[in-house]
Amino acid sequence: MSGRSVDARVLAAVVCDVRSAHEGRDGVLEWLGRAGAALGGPLAAEVWVFDRGLTHVLLVRHRWRGWVPPGGKVDTGETPREAARRELFEETGVQADLHAVPAAATVRSYHPDWPVTAGISYVAVVDRETQLAPESGQPALWHRLDEPWQGWFAEDRPRMRQCALRLRP
Repeated sequence: MSGRSVDARVLAAVVCDVRSAHEGRDGVLEWLGRAGAALGGPLAAEVWVFDRGLTHVLLVRHRWRGWVPPGGKVDTGETPREAARRELFEETGVQADLHAVPAAATVRSYHPDWPVTAGISYVAVVDRETQLAPESGQPALWHRLDEPWQGWFAEDRPRMRQCALRLRP
């Protein structure tokens, strides 16, 4: 999305999802308000996929970021929610409905040499027996929420655990 104008539909979807996110807004609205950010700043989307017991999360093994939720860059003309569903399918083979309310919104860098990116984390709950079809060279595995894993963003696991607790009846 970098360097291109964001259409009104996409910008409205971003603002709506950021405002409704349960936690971790991390200054996303302020970032969007910066001169030029809303008109061409990078956007990312990911999915926190929990099992029905809310004890595990589905992660993919990124080549240098370690275990991370399925996700990636929002393409031109695509809302973050659309990108999240697309990335989930591309990286795991899983098609899932996303919860109406996003889990989190963040502003962070996905690489030390890259600019910060606004990202929205969506939620899905699927059966852990769902057949996975991960991308070549990027395995997808279920990880227990109560056990640490090696990943780029250490703050994600506690946020995911809080989200899973919120989802419990």
